[in-house]
Amino acid sequence: MTKIEKNINVNFYDKVIQLLNVARKSVVQTVNKTMVYTYFEIGRIIVEEEQKGETRAEYEKKILKGLSERLSKGFGRGFSVDNLENMRRFYLTYLIPETMSRKSTD
Repeated sequence: MTKIEKNINVNFYDKVIQLLNVARKSVVQTVNKTMVYTYFEIGRIIVEEEQKGETRAEYEKKILKGLSERLSKGFGRGFSVDNLENMRRFYLTYLIPETMSRKSTD
């Protein structure tokens, strides 16, 4: 094999490897964005369910415990009551409330 042929082969392999590395990085970023969005939405759903509840503190623990059990059975680890509380907190922290001026004009 000549020196030119070796360079072509190395360049060829490097291009394919680079493409795969870029694709992997893109997949990881997409998955991360999707999971952040999903956890935010789970937090929103939890908050909405709690707000129509009776005694909030007791009701909250019951729904989180039940949700934790069901999600853990269906999806495995990662859905403990503590994690669900973190998802709720995440939603409440990054929720963008309407400004007072907008509310007063409605």
